[in-house]
Amino acid sequence: MKKGRYVVIGHPIGHTMSPFIHSRLFALAGVDAEYGVLDIAPEKLAAEYDLVLRRLDGYNITIPNKQAIIPLLDKIDSKARMYGSVNTVLNRDGAAEGFTTDPDGFLKALEYAGIPLNRRAVILGCGGVARTMAYEAVLSGAEAELAVRRKSLEKAEKLAAEIRSALPNARISCIDVSELDGEIDTLINGTPVGMSPNTDAQPVSDAQLSRCANVFDAVYNPLDTVLVKKAKANGANAVGGISMLVWQAVVAHRHWNGSSYDVSDIERLCADAAKELENR
Repeated sequence: MKKGRYVVIGHPIGHTMSPFIHSRLFALAGVDAEYGVLDIAPEKLAAEYDLVLRRLDGYNITIPNKQAIIPLLDKIDSKARMYGSVNTVLNRDGAAEGFTTDPDGFLKALEYAGIPLNRRAVILGCGGVARTMAYEAVLSGAEAELAVRRKSLEKAEKLAAEIRSALPNARISCIDVSELDGEIDTLINGTPVGMSPNTDAQPVSDAQLSRCANVFDAVYNPLDTVLVKKAKANGANAVGGISMLVWQAVVAHRHWNGSSYDVSDIERLCADAAKELENR
């Protein structure tokens, strides 16, 4: 049986954790495969598609190619179609099928951290990752709020309207983050605030954070952001984004090879990925 060939594509893509995580997942599943990195700008994607990408067994896509890849594919699954975003492609029997594993990665990360998503959920931001989180919060039955800076309120309202249109029973509203108050069951940071090198920044005030029972921060560099550290100090259940990064990769392997894993192995991989990130 031939060795499988997989890559991650993006632009730029010099410091991706994908090879570390995916190589470990192939080894855990006993799949003979190699995993590399390709830097492809969106304007060169079509030219590289038949030349390179069609010849692979599968690949991951990161910024800024998650939308640009879609017109080149033969089909995409229903969730990828709903989000208008693809981060995983399977090439099989001459056809290329696209998936998005970000939503399931997010949900798995929350599940194994014991963070609920069926009560009051405040999502900070309204960009790409926050959009995914907002949809999944609504689909999980949460009363979702998009909390953004004043200049982003119009964009947030458009996202809320989009979600209400797609999901008629959606409970979702928007608020200026400075006006956020009351008890919050789950606070979700879908912004880059607190990401390296600006590690002293946090997206909400200390007073607002003190009223949060659970906190999930999609930022994974640093491993524990100021937001996560302070939430833990308050006694909240808080976790960073490295687990979401690993779990979305696990879902990609399920699409590629039907692989399944022991939770203990994935927990160990999350810890090892965290160490690898620290070493870098």
